[in-house]
Order: sequence, then C-alpha cells, then structure tokens
Amino acid sequence: MKYLQIFLILLTIWSCQKPVQKADKIITNAVIWTGNTQQPYAQAMALVGDSIIAIGAHEEIKELKDVSTELVNAEGNFITPGFIDTHVHLMMGGNALLSVELRDANTPEEFTKRIASYANTLKDGQWILEGNWDHTLWGGELPNKEWIDKYTEDKPVALYRLDGHMILANSAALKIAGINKNTSKIESGEIVRNADGTPSGILKGNAMYLVLNKVPSLNQREKKNALRAATNYLLSKGVTSVHDMDSLGTYTAAKELKDSSELAIRIYMAKPLNRWNQKFDMGNSDNKWLKTGIVKGFVDGSLGSHTAAFKEPYTDKPDDSGFFINDEDKISEWTSSADKENLQVTIHAIGDKAIHSLLNTYEQVIKENGPEDRRFRVEHVQHIANQDISRFDELDVIASMQPYHAIDDGRWAEELIGSKRIRTTYAFKSLLDANAKLVFGSDWPVAPASPLDGIYAAVTRRTLDDKNPDGWVPEQKITVEQALKAYTTTAAYASFEEKRKGTLEPGKLADFVILSEDITKIDPVKIKNVQILKTYLGGIKVYDGEK
Repeated sequence: MKYLQIFLILLTIWSCQKPVQKADKIITNAVIWTGNTQQPYAQAMALVGDSIIAIGAHEEIKELKDVSTELVNAEGNFITPGFIDTHVHLMMGGNALLSVELRDANTPEEFTKRIASYANTLKDGQWILEGNWDHTLWGGELPNKEWIDKYTEDKPVALYRLDGHMILANSAALKIAGINKNTSKIESGEIVRNADGTPSGILKGNAMYLVLNKVPSLNQREKKNALRAATNYLLSKGVTSVHDMDSLGTYTAAKELKDSSELAIRIYMAKPLNRWNQKFDMGNSDNKWLKTGIVKGFVDGSLGSHTAAFKEPYTDKPDDSGFFINDEDKISEWTSSADKENLQVTIHAIGDKAIHSLLNTYEQVIKENGPEDRRFRVEHVQHIANQDISRFDELDVIASMQPYHAIDDGRWAEELIGSKRIRTTYAFKSLLDANAKLVFGSDWPVAPASPLDGIYAAVTRRTLDDKNPDGWVPEQKITVEQALKAYTTTAAYASFEEKRKGTLEPGKLADFVILSEDITKIDPVKIKNVQILKTYLGGIKVYDGEK
C-alpha cells in the first residue's frame, strides 16, 4: 500500500508538469527593443508557428532548441516590433507605384516631361492617375491643363496633388465630366479658372469628384497587381501592418490574395463614415490578416490647397479661412449612429477649427451614448489650437499623425498660417506631455511609407530643404523611443490589437524588423540613413535587404 501511494504521488507530479515546448525558430545574437515596459530589451527570442513563445537572454532561449530548430543569427543588429502604419491609402499607393511619379518633379518642365513620357506608354483612352505632384517645389504656381493637353489629347488625366485634396485634370477629362466655362460653383469645392473664366484644370475639394467619379473602376487583376506592388514596397520599409483609409476597393482583392496564401501584410480596413450603414463586400472580420470595424470621415481638406478649416484667415489669403467638407450636424449624426453599432470612428481634421469642431462632436456623442471602449481617432491633427491639446486625454481620443508631413510642410507652412499658429503645428510633444495617445503613420502615397523617415522627422524636425538644422518648431521634438511606440505599441492599441501585436513578447505575433543600427543609440540625424535589413511576418522572412 505504501509503494502504491508513492507511485500515485509521483504520477500526479509527473502529470502536472508540462513538457517544455521546443522552438521552430530562434532569433539570437540581437539587440531587441521589445516595446514591453516589463522587459524593454532582450537578446534572443523563440518562435513556434507565427508567434513568440519566449524572449530573453541567450542562455534562457537556447534551452528551447532541439535538432529541428532553425537558428537565425541577427549578427548583433537591432530588432524592433514590425512597424504599423496607421494611415495609408493602400490601393492608391499601389497604383501610384505603377503610374507616373511626380512627387519630386521640381520644375514645370520636368512635371510636363514626365507626364508626356508616361502618356506615350499608354493606349488611347487609358486614364493617367495618381501622380502626387507638389507645386511648392517650383515656387507655388499651380499647374494648368494647357501644360499637358497636347501630350494627352486622347488620354484623360486626373493627377492628385500630393495631399489628395486637389487634382489637375486635362481637357479630355474635363470634357468627360462635363466641366466647362458655364459649370456652376461647387459646394465645399472649387473649380479654379483662368482669367477668361475657362477651367484651368485644377479642381479642389468636392469639385474633384466631378472627374474622379468618371474614372473606370479597376478590375480584380489590376487591384491585385496594385496590392502586390504596395505590399512589396511596404515590407521593404519594415511595415508589417497598415490601417487602410480607403479600402472599399481593396477587400475583395486582398481576400483573394489571402485565400491563395499570397497576402503578405496585415490590413485594418476602413469604410466611409457617411455610408457607415451600407453593405459593402467586406467581411466583418477580426482576424490577424484582414480586420474591419473602422469608419473614416472628413471634416476639412488640407493646408497646401487652402481647404483646411481655420478659426482665423490664412495669413497669405486674408479673405480665406478654408472650409468644412461636411457640416457639423452631418458629422455628428454619422458619428453617433456608427458608434451605437460599435464601429470605431476616425475622422480627418487638419485646421484648428476642424479639430475643435470634431472634438466637440466626440464629446457630445460620448455623453449621448455613454461610456464605452470606443477609441475615437482624429486623423492628421496638424494645426491644433493650444486649448484643445488637453482634450485628447480628457476625451480619450487618439491623435493619429504623420510626422513626415511636419518636415515637408515646415518649408512653407508659416507663410500660410503665420508664426503664432505654427507653435502648435504637429504638436507631438505637447500632446504626449498632456498624456494623449499618439500614433504615427505616413498618409502614403502622399508621403513615403517609411517609419524610419517618420521617426527621423519626429525626433529631429529638420525640414526637407535643410533650412532648419535644429528643427522646425524644435520644442515639439520627441524621443526615439516615444516615436517607436507610436509606430508599434500604441499603433496596435489604435486598432484594438494590443493583445496580438505591437510588442515582442510571448503569445504575440512574430512580426519584427532587423535594422542596420540601434536607432536609440545613434545620432538622430543619422536615422534616415539606417537600412531595413530584414522584415519578418509571422516568423517568416518576407523581405531581405541584403540580397
């Protein structure tokens, strides 16, 4: 009887001990910034399937190795969680890669030359789209359809200004849209005209859609090609997840790629706020590849096109304060209705008047609908009034910002809004000091989808023209770690995915990036020169910059 009792005790002890799970893959010899405040740094991590099972010192992790474990030597390089870009236009970005590139065209002649050259590669009737031009590079003169008409007679043109709130259309596109000298004014938009009253080809705000609504939809093959191009580009920048702000045309193509095991990036997809209750061909999914549940709207336009809404007039145009694209009552109605259906609401607001109005709307909806974990977001938050900074924490609203815009707009923003208002332009530090939740993205293809460029911008604020070596509005500079969190930890929170990604710790997805330098240690000015060596998605290498 005594021996039986001993046997039963030993059997109980043995049955309670779980066998140590061995790793499929171990990443070793690394400097790992985990994003986890409980364990900020590590030297190695063990993976099983697409997830992390352990992370820590070399000696700890090597115990999880067996004969079949793959060892990856990081060669002492720096590892971060996979970057999350919280604001992209995925299909537009992919199409831009496949279209004419005008972002760095710095003279009218170069602008025209590139369009003419690209037009020669197309068949008659094919549209010329995207472009993303920047007229400030050649002194501020807006382009005119007359620059390009003779090169594009049989090819309609609708080319975006880089901010997405203004297009240049050629005569062929204007004819298709029925826009001429007699076309009436457009509410919350503008048809820019020549001295004789004829359209110049520049369409702002809602006037753009007179042309854009005539552009034929992409077919599935074209959509998937655009997605593949976008994905390859993003992975090369270390981006493993995106929040897609224009995904109505993306979901079915992305799902087809996912079903055929081709999808190589994680997507959080938005629907339009003004059509939040309409049925679209988008799943109601909350999985690690295609997640939905966010709706996106607009209050105003952009600074560069003078369509951002301000409390006071533009400095360079005393009779112009911008305008609302949608009125406050509509925004409030849509937000409240979507919120009642447990949809996450995020809304574009750039000027101080637009931001103030939107925060008022959020405050009203919170009072009406009661306490919830709703995580309202404001997209851009570029030119905020000082008194509204603290309201982000008070209302628990996420500030979704794009730091590259600061070093781009910083070249000319003061001319448009003056020296006082720029003190709280791209107010990263003021928002963090006020305990706001700050997340970063790119607004690609408006700006490059490079988190390293974004971190460089947030930390140095050195404008692209090199005229602000100490930083443009330097008091708004933040630390590298704060910027990293905005691209990882808090970015995952902004899509309700903090339990799945955003940090490198056991139980989370093995999405990570290997960099050529430890960006927390080097001179911040050098961050823009750091290389993405490898990108891993779910433990699988999806980009190798060393090949």
